[in-house]
Amino acid sequence: MSKVGSFLGVAIASVAIGAVAGLLLAPDDGVHTRRKIVKQGKKLIGAVNDHIDEGKETLEDMKDVLQKQLDRVNKKIEEFA
Repeated sequence: MSKVGSFLGVAIASVAIGAVAGLLLAPDDGVHTRRKIVKQGKKLIGAVNDHIDEGKETLEDMKDVLQKQLDRVNKKIEEFA
């Protein structure tokens, strides 16, 4: 899980840095550039929130699988007791 989290963090940071650098180097006036930065920031926040939601769903699925396995183990223990 830590490798996935690390990769996701690096990917998000890279996208953010690239977007900001591209916008700052663009030949637009300040107001237009700031609007672009805000727009890209909102897109990035949306993407991060989507990934967080996907992660929550994955964890819920894993929790359900583990609970079923735990229930099976408990049932076997009761059978032997």
